[in-house]
Amino acid sequence: MSHLSVSEKISTQIFETSEQASIFVANEIADLIRQKETEGKPCVLGLATGSTPTRVYAELVNLHKKGLSFKNVITFNLDEYFPMPPTALQSYVRFMNEHLFDGIDIRKANINIPDGTLPRDKVAEYCKSYDAKINALGGIDLQILGVGRTGHIGFNEPGSSEKSPTRMITLDQVTRIDAASDFFGDENVPRKAITMGVGSILKSKRIIMMAWGEGKGPIIQKAVEGPITDQIPSTFLQNHPNTQVILDEAASSKLTAVQTPWLVDSCDWTDKLIQKAVVWLGLRLQKPVLKLTNNDYMEHGMGDIITEYGSAYQVNIKIFNTLQHTITGWPGGKPNADDSNRPERAKPFPKRAIIFSPHPDDDVISMGGTFIRLVDQGHEVHVAYQTSGNIAVFDDDAIRFADFVRDFNHSFGLNKSDGDKFYQKIVSDIKNKKPGEVDSAEVMKIKGLIRRGEAKAGCRYTGIPDTQAHFLNMPFYETGTVKKSR
Repeated sequence: MSHLSVSEKISTQIFETSEQASIFVANEIADLIRQKETEGKPCVLGLATGSTPTRVYAELVNLHKKGLSFKNVITFNLDEYFPMPPTALQSYVRFMNEHLFDGIDIRKANINIPDGTLPRDKVAEYCKSYDAKINALGGIDLQILGVGRTGHIGFNEPGSSEKSPTRMITLDQVTRIDAASDFFGDENVPRKAITMGVGSILKSKRIIMMAWGEGKGPIIQKAVEGPITDQIPSTFLQNHPNTQVILDEAASSKLTAVQTPWLVDSCDWTDKLIQKAVVWLGLRLQKPVLKLTNNDYMEHGMGDIITEYGSAYQVNIKIFNTLQHTITGWPGGKPNADDSNRPERAKPFPKRAIIFSPHPDDDVISMGGTFIRLVDQGHEVHVAYQTSGNIAVFDDDAIRFADFVRDFNHSFGLNKSDGDKFYQKIVSDIKNKKPGEVDSAEVMKIKGLIRRGEAKAGCRYTGIPDTQAHFLNMPFYETGTVKKSR
């Protein structure tokens, strides 16, 4: 865990993992609930949805099991799609119930989530009453936020005013694309949402904005270090006197103090940091490593490296050799070779290699070349596919394969009527399925078999026998609920 304060315009705290960060946030929420209970006052929380806070909510449920009561807690969620029935798979009502409310003792009357079922002409009045209810309670004590790729907080898209109240907004195209997988296609993503406004959020007494993963790095850098602009609504948090940004290491990767600490303060120049700095310098100046000069180092806050090594040439050679030794055409190690400067040891040979593939296709997409080399160079390669992959198969493919079974039965004199009945059931199941609804067991099995067949074909192409393709069929993508199986 680290605290950064040099280049950030918002207090920023970095944890090694998102799990550690989530536990920290959950404990802060729990401490506030206990403090308010001691004072005989309600604890008013502003809550967010999305993947970012789910681990926080899981930890709060765990704390409740250990004795933390939520009976004095009143919650206000940031947003909801519009229109959106509360029972829909993508509803934030359902999300909050599955991730938090069903696991704690909060009073249902104390839960406030924007209503996605209102008539359109009632929304404006409802939004005013939502803000008024918060104000009547003395404001939100602690507001939890995530941040979107566009820099939105809640659903306050680029262009939102710093004083904007709770209101209906039109979703940015980037936001809708990001939500497309939840809705099984961007054509099913609502174009509108009700969101707590930036002005409403900034009235909170304390704000915690969380972000996990390398993908959030660029927008976090802009939100925390960049100029305040309505094109990145999260930058308005710089004007709030009690906001803290909580990050894992990956999400902090673009912050100046993390990416280029030598530009901020003196550094402990480890070999790893020197390598990072030299690569950064070469990319910044568009120069090969071997052509970097003493002046290049001195002008970019890296003079201490020259002092230690004596010249740019000495540094350049060291880093060039280090980088060169990471490159190999023998990912499993080259037999009968000097492996002292190679990335993988020569012995034993052959090796047993296990490729864990979260989803059929991921092995080929992520490391197809390495996959092929390991087999070609004589190693015993196994692939462990963690999920069935069935949720990534199109409905039309399932129908096509059911049709193939029907024609196959007919062509080879097998039971034709069974094939016809099965085909009609598959077509009916898919035709009657609503967007976001879980497939029938038969359709899911067909889709899983399709993905399994594709995975085995890929293995065979590289020379891996079927016995070395392992299908774990872990169910965490296939629960049919918002909350995935751990």
